[in-house]
Amino acid sequence: MAKLFFRYGAMGCGKTMQLLQVAYNYEERGHKVCVMKPATDTRNGTKLITRIGPERETDICFDKKINLYSVIEKKYRDVSCILVDEAQFLTAKQVDELMKVVVKLNIPVICYGLRLNFRLSDGGFEGATRLLQQAHRIEEIKTICDCGRKALYNCRFINGKLQTEGPDILIDDLSGKMDVEYKAICASCYYKYLEGEK
Repeated sequence: MAKLFFRYGAMGCGKTMQLLQVAYNYEERGHKVCVMKPATDTRNGTKLITRIGPERETDICFDKKINLYSVIEKKYRDVSCILVDEAQFLTAKQVDELMKVVVKLNIPVICYGLRLNFRLSDGGFEGATRLLQQAHRIEEIKTICDCGRKALYNCRFINGKLQTEGPDILIDDLSGKMDVEYKAICASCYYKYLEGEK
């Protein structure tokens, strides 16, 4: 029976690289896959690009209004697997639609994304929250902080200062007045930044 997977990890842990490896493995064995991502992730247009080089064009780059079950049922019923990058940007409804793909079409769906947003103080990302509730299997992809400990948090820095407030999505500052950077850090370093010790 097909399953819905949520593979999460802090930024820089290699989620997109793993997704591309899974796609390659399926295709090398003669199977078709559907690779998709939410259009909310504007960094590379419709492409998936890893930090270490490999890249791939997506089959579907979708907005929040798209019914994923309908699209997959009409155009991708013949695939062996659905792979979703930046899954934290899914809506709860879209996660439910992916579960319907798993159950009704018997196609495994593997979602890769962040578990937490940078604020750490609210419910986090809608898509990630729903995946944590719905997925048959939840797997962590680990990475390390600059200090060498396990990174847990995705932190936003503007002009070198840790941010704890602001919109969920701030990828680039088009005005050029802010240097927006994201870093995966451990709990210990998070509190040091928060208390001004770093």
